[in-house]
Amino acid sequence: MRLLQIGCGNMGGAMLAGWLAGGLAPGEFTVVDPMLTDAPSGVTLLQEVPKGGPPFDVVLLGFKPQQLGEAASGIARHVGKNTLLLSILAGVDLATLRKHFPDAGGIVRVMPNLAAALGKSPIALVADFAADQRALTDRLMAPLGQAEWLADEGLMDLVTALAGSGPAFIYRVIDALAEGAAGLGLPREQADRLALAMVEGAAVLAAASPHSPGELARRVASPGGVTQVGLDVLDADGRLAALMVDTLRGARDRSAEMAAEARNRG
Repeated sequence: MRLLQIGCGNMGGAMLAGWLAGGLAPGEFTVVDPMLTDAPSGVTLLQEVPKGGPPFDVVLLGFKPQQLGEAASGIARHVGKNTLLLSILAGVDLATLRKHFPDAGGIVRVMPNLAAALGKSPIALVADFAADQRALTDRLMAPLGQAEWLADEGLMDLVTALAGSGPAFIYRVIDALAEGAAGLGLPREQADRLALAMVEGAAVLAAASPHSPGELARRVASPGGVTQVGLDVLDADGRLAALMVDTLRGARDRSAEMAAEARNRG
């Protein structure tokens, strides 16, 4: 397999790291990124898109969405009828991608997060392709984390808010827990360590449990006990649920605005 990766910033770099850690051969990758001065051993690094050559088996678009119009013509030379085009361009829909790459055998919008480097990313997928390219897509996503296929592309903005932006929201919660403990007297560095270890353990346990997170919270709490009092504060007047809805709505709506901007540019 020959894979051309255009752009290797934070997200593209995480995907590349996940693929290499998952056993894909470095020699399969050609990375184009004028900002990089080095690449993993065995990976071909170029400063610009090659002028010629046969189409690649897979092309990953990993640059800023606003650069698509300028970059598309050079990239399109490497996209043929058997090429699977993967895009992590936020807000750029399948119709816009198809307009720029009409010869692509298949087009898949991919929404991972930085945990792809560890093989722990949720990955939302929506596609315009033939059924026989599903297997290749699934094989490429397997080293990166948990793939979730969406039946409706219109859900991508919400999934972007949940799975793509979600880690930042969780980091903010971890920071707030540590800050709260520090405000009540615990040394801040110790509060940070305890909060991080607690969240890591809770996430691993939740992932391995047959119970939902809501049920796990119920099982941890005893009526009238320490945990239940804390949960009662979080649940009062539905404020935590409302905060999460507002958070996701804001991020979703911004993703939709970016999609509209991308369509207008396209």
